[in-house]
Amino acid sequence: MSMEFIDAMNELERERGISKDVLFEAIEAALISSYKRNFNAAQNVRVDMNRATGVIRVYARKLIVEEVLDIRTEISLPSAREINPHFQLEDIAELEVTPRDFGRIAAQTAKQVVTQRIREAERGLIYNAFIDKEDDIVTGLVQRQDMRNIYIDLGKIEAVLPLGELMPGEKFKQSERIKAYITKVENTTKGPQIMLSRSHPGLLKRLFELEVPEIFDGVVEIRSVAREAGFRSKIAVYSRNPEVDPVGSCVGPRGTRVQTIVTELRGEKIDIVRYSDLVQEYVANALSPSKVLEVQIFEPEKMARVIVPDYQLSLAIGIKGQNARLAAKLTGWKIDIKSESQAEQEYGRARTSVDEMHQDSVSID
Repeated sequence: MSMEFIDAMNELERERGISKDVLFEAIEAALISSYKRNFNAAQNVRVDMNRATGVIRVYARKLIVEEVLDIRTEISLPSAREINPHFQLEDIAELEVTPRDFGRIAAQTAKQVVTQRIREAERGLIYNAFIDKEDDIVTGLVQRQDMRNIYIDLGKIEAVLPLGELMPGEKFKQSERIKAYITKVENTTKGPQIMLSRSHPGLLKRLFELEVPEIFDGVVEIRSVAREAGFRSKIAVYSRNPEVDPVGSCVGPRGTRVQTIVTELRGEKIDIVRYSDLVQEYVANALSPSKVLEVQIFEPEKMARVIVPDYQLSLAIGIKGQNARLAAKLTGWKIDIKSESQAEQEYGRARTSVDEMHQDSVSID
């Protein structure tokens, strides 16, 4: 092995961060396999590569015994002492058995090992770079599509966006720029695999964190997200500073902040509601844009019975139950919605308006 090879190893260590000692050990291990494969050798061997000169030597390791039964793995004590007079029985003697043309095999093997280790190191760097971005947003270019997935070019790696993780009716053209949410980063035998989603609730949360400085700074906190991708979402926000309006912060001046998110999500409707530690108030807010008269809480069942004006019943329930379903996901409470007349008929008493129950919320189309 030439000095140029040693210089190349040093360069790899400096530029790629691949330990030179690790490379040497990997090459030596690979050379042992190459020696046994090419020279039909069954004996136990050790390969030594000089770290300074690159000179390679192969040594047969033999057990020192009184009577030799297998010359490939054993050596007599007198023969061993011809090599080193200090050898004793049960010691291991090493005899150099470097083949004459072993240099060519060594060069090929070393090249394969180094190439493989470079590939593994690059995969490791990519994995480490993206594992910290799990549950975050990335931007990439649509590369290609098959029957199951869209493949997104993220620069150093191609990520996978399953068609099932798209929003309904969503289509992308080749080379189109796309934002997606990283759901999983795995280190597979073929290298890092990054799975993306456009329908995950985390995408909505991260978009708000990007667009709303108060959320990024920690003044406004997103407490919960409920999403039916492509149709409607609800997000509950809370302000740590009483002087900061969490809903207004998310909407932005003239609705510019939330409208940017709506555009990114292809027109998905977003209800921004104020979070409250009072369950009655929180459930009422979550049913925005419907007006709520009363909320009754049943703790053991974790169920809330909501009374709404007769003319608000369909709005509170939503198309195919969507509004009520999202409110239940947002709050974590089962919600039973009754109109005012239904409540009077079923419970035998009139509902009293609770307009004083503040419903600080906004619905964005």
